[in-house]
Amino acid sequence: MAFHWLMALLLIALVALGLYMVSLPDVGFDARKIWLILYHKELGIVVLMLLAPRFLWRLGNVLPRLVETLPEWQKVTARFVHLCFYGLMLALPVTGWLMSSAAAIPVSVLGLFTLPDLVSHDEQLYRMLIEAHKWLSYALIACMVAHIGAAVRHHFTRRDDTLKKMLPAR
Repeated sequence: MAFHWLMALLLIALVALGLYMVSLPDVGFDARKIWLILYHKELGIVVLMLLAPRFLWRLGNVLPRLVETLPEWQKVTARFVHLCFYGLMLALPVTGWLMSSAAAIPVSVLGLFTLPDLVSHDEQLYRMLIEAHKWLSYALIACMVAHIGAAVRHHFTRRDDTLKKMLPAR
């Protein structure tokens, strides 16, 4: 449960920060945008670092049971969205890291050390990675909307314990 909510908060922060920072103009020197990009990259790397223990925890623990009365397509969809989350929690930080590498911009990890470049400087690759990162972000937003929407639907419409099982104060 702690992993779930920590990752949820980090992903929401990353999406909000990402959407806000790309809305800022690129022209001229905007120190605020540069700082936001740096924070965004560092938070993304934190997600990447937490993904391994999160995944290992997930492998060693039983999945929460889905509501028995759910139609099979909803059960499949729920599992698919969760798998997408894992894939996106890996793909987004990696594409961000690759993007920084292709742009020859170092990636700091909380000011403790700098990650090595994964690829050499390549402007065309950088542009392609921007697009990949953007579309993966849209996929993450879609998964978040579906996941949150389903949790709210279970709580308020179906009135089952799906959401309550994931709340800390249950």
